[in-house]
Amino acid sequence: MNTTQKGNAGETAACTLLEQGGYTIVKRNHRAYSGGICVGEIDIIAQKGEYIVFAEVKTRKAGSLGSGAEAVDTRKRRRLLTSALLWVMENNCQLQPRFDVIEVTETPDGGCVLNHIENAFGEE
Repeated sequence: MNTTQKGNAGETAACTLLEQGGYTIVKRNHRAYSGGICVGEIDIIAQKGEYIVFAEVKTRKAGSLGSGAEAVDTRKRRRLLTSALLWVMENNCQLQPRFDVIEVTETPDGGCVLNHIENAFGEE
């Protein structure tokens, strides 16, 4: 499996986790544009209760250095925040936005372990 396929498999597993937790998947792989230029991509947009959740999915091999959440650096956060703001405005969304990270760690047996970090960026 190549990197893109692994990422897609991780996102599918993350969607399943969210759905099992009572979330409704609104959109996957949303690309946000400003002035005709892509400013970022949101892996998963989901809704639960009063929240619209913008989730970044990070898939890693078991034993990789650093966690998936650590891979979401300041630049990635800025792009995610900008993309989410554009989505909220375009969709006139009145729900409370929240930014989550879902870590997907591949196991040697071909499975995966998921860790859903709600409000991963704190009060930004």
